[in-house]
Amino acid sequence: MIGILLLLLPFLLYIAAPQIRKMLSSGVCTSTIQLPGKVAVVTGANTGIGKETAKELAQRGARVYIACRDVHKGELVAREIQNMTGNQQVLVRKLDLADTKSIRTFAKGFLAEEKHLHILINNAGVMMCPYSKTADGFEMHIGVNHLGHFLLTHLLLEKLKESAPSRVVNVSSLAHHLGRINFHNLQGEKFYFAGLAYCHSKLANILFTQELARRLKGSGVTTYSVHPGTVHSELVRHSFFMRCMWQLFSFFIKTPQQGAQTSLYCAITEGLETRSGNHFSDCDVAWVSAQGRNETIARRLWDVSCDLLGIPMD
Repeated sequence: MIGILLLLLPFLLYIAAPQIRKMLSSGVCTSTIQLPGKVAVVTGANTGIGKETAKELAQRGARVYIACRDVHKGELVAREIQNMTGNQQVLVRKLDLADTKSIRTFAKGFLAEEKHLHILINNAGVMMCPYSKTADGFEMHIGVNHLGHFLLTHLLLEKLKESAPSRVVNVSSLAHHLGRINFHNLQGEKFYFAGLAYCHSKLANILFTQELARRLKGSGVTTYSVHPGTVHSELVRHSFFMRCMWQLFSFFIKTPQQGAQTSLYCAITEGLETRSGNHFSDCDVAWVSAQGRNETIARRLWDVSCDLLGIPMD
């Protein structure tokens, strides 16, 4: 009898997968707000969570910029979203977060093109890359996941202020609990482990969000970090082990549409302004690690980031 049950287990799990996913993804953005006249930028929106986020914003009438490295893939996604939503204001612009020249070019073009920016969703990211560097010599995880979005936000900040009320959403991860900001090894020069490098960069996202919220207090711009959950996406493409784990436990993993819910919640839900700087998971405030609540580390990381990127410190 036990042997038969073991043989049937994969089949039973497959049948139960939709119910399991529903149970594990309790957070759903229930806001009915519409966004005509609003402008949004979503990085990495040519796939996964970013694509679903951009689709939902377009469905609500926003003018949506898909900011991604693969413009061809982005154009295919834009046409798909346009056809599904009937919203033709879905635009694609090249943005390579591993190259500060590309980031500055994107920002310059956007600022020349648009009078407003109401929603900036820093969604793109890399995970568990073999040791490599960005075009500017930054370790890839900290360079793309943190410094790239730090610079992009800085360049678009005045436009966000002019368009207030506006919001910045930074996609982080539960993995931040394993992260540490080691200023003596920020670029992995002395010690590097791909899994931990990802965790460190996700902690940086949370610290950046908190410090940004502190600096923007009273400006009308609010900011939030989110944990989307464990989601089927291309993020694990660099790790054979993680791809196997994702396949093995696929019935526990969220769909990209489910994973986009908390980003959407923080981007559009009314009355969330008093929660600026908070971390969210499943559309609710989530617990942050002790280091993630350390204001001293947050301020120092801000200053170090400015120094690395050549941004004047204020």
